[in-house]
Amino acid sequence: MITLTTDNYEEQVLRNDEPVLVEFWAEWCGPCRMVGPVLEQIEAEHGLKIGKLNTDENPEIMARYGVMAVPTMLLFENGEPVKQIVGAKPKRMLVSELGLA
Repeated sequence: MITLTTDNYEEQVLRNDEPVLVEFWAEWCGPCRMVGPVLEQIEAEHGLKIGKLNTDENPEIMARYGVMAVPTMLLFENGEPVKQIVGAKPKRMLVSELGLA
């Protein structure tokens, strides 16, 4: 997984030719700690590029997309968000919602 910041966000997400799933998370968020390992498994098994964006350190990107809760996952294709998933979900649900099943 890639650690996203305001410095690399445009290059890693907006200008990427491949789909990128961005997980908006925070250190203090219990559900974020639960979903992190699940996303690592999905990345390894399905080859989906995943980036983690710490909302406490990058609030301007969180605000840009109207993210109000963590964890929130946004799937980007061609630099545009095409799918939003809010909250920690079991692996099979995430795989299904992301269209990877």
